[in-house]
Amino acid sequence: MNPVSPYNDLRAYLDHNWPAYLDLLHQMVIINSFTLNPRGVNRVGELTAERFASLGFEAEAVPSAGFRHGRHLVLTRAGQARPDGRPAPVLGLISHLDTVFPEAEEQANDFHFRIAGDRIYGPGTVDIKGGTVMIYMVLDGLRHFYPDVFNGVTWRVLLNAAEEVLAPDFGELACERLEGVLAALVFEGGDVVDGRYLLVTARKGMARYHIEVEGRGSHAGATHERGANAIVQLADVIRAVADLTDYERGLTFNVGTVMGGTVMNRVPHQAAASVEMRAYDPVVFEDGVAQMLALSDLCTVRSAADGYPCRVQVKLEGRWQPWPPNEKTMGLFDVWAGAAAELGSGSLARQSRGGLSDGNWLWDRLPTIDGLGPEGDNAHSSERSADGSKEPEYVLASSFTPKAVLNIVAILRLVGER
Repeated sequence: MNPVSPYNDLRAYLDHNWPAYLDLLHQMVIINSFTLNPRGVNRVGELTAERFASLGFEAEAVPSAGFRHGRHLVLTRAGQARPDGRPAPVLGLISHLDTVFPEAEEQANDFHFRIAGDRIYGPGTVDIKGGTVMIYMVLDGLRHFYPDVFNGVTWRVLLNAAEEVLAPDFGELACERLEGVLAALVFEGGDVVDGRYLLVTARKGMARYHIEVEGRGSHAGATHERGANAIVQLADVIRAVADLTDYERGLTFNVGTVMGGTVMNRVPHQAAASVEMRAYDPVVFEDGVAQMLALSDLCTVRSAADGYPCRVQVKLEGRWQPWPPNEKTMGLFDVWAGAAAELGSGSLARQSRGGLSDGNWLWDRLPTIDGLGPEGDNAHSSERSADGSKEPEYVLASSFTPKAVLNIVAILRLVGER
């Protein structure tokens, strides 16, 4: 085969093998792999390891740091050294094993693998089991048409067992196993707008907080004036949190849960809330953290009898830094843009996403790009309504081959074959 322009044959090969790729997706999706279902997560990992073994990959299951989570999966295929003695370049391909759907939710909403025209519905079809299938297709296409490239690269496929809860131990594992790689390629779903592929080159960072309010309890009828109502104090804190959102700066706060009180005839002495903050810009992110922690000094509610104050404590429970635009990511974007031009696929566009991915762990240490998976929509949604106003997660079958070809050509350019 002429290695200069095999793309029509490459497309035909991927289309011919689509039933096998679809079967892999089907087998993955029918396994419930909710993050807190470690048995299901591990089953998806075992299935993935079995299928990738046919491409020559060796599997390593790595226990998660959290006992409630399944095992991370590392798949490795060592490349041959170059003729001049230099070691094979290393490429990292990133996906994850878990989804956000408990099994009871899948059953309640009759949410399962289902094909309707071009749409393939089901938990994880686009986020991100479809991305894992995309990785398999890319590697299969390279093996068949570019064996020298396939054999001359050390491939490391890393799959997170707890990506949906942003478990930090996978980030540490990935940075360790991918040290010195040519690139870290993240296969979250890729959007297409006006015929242009959108590749993710930036993502928001996130911080999570827990707010605790301590007041003073009292009888709601006999000694109401002695009480310092923790719920009322929390309400004032919540309003202050909401006011910190600044859309012009890309800074958002979301009060996600609220708890407080025990019975109606008691002035409540305790209340609590959880808050999530997101921002694109690192400076804005740090400013948001400072503003949020400063609310620990807020006191607006006191006992009428003696001025006993409610006390507010804001705890920073976790932080995930923003992934801002950067030179290394832009360099990879240019590689994919060159591949699109070579294929006549039109121009690519950069996309900044509010959601986080494993790319947030990697971008500042390794050249990283995201959104290399297939096209779909409604990730994290399982609901469906007769009038069509609610649609569950799906992936487009027609998006797999074109995106796989784009990724293959970009990888050829990345390793110096184009």
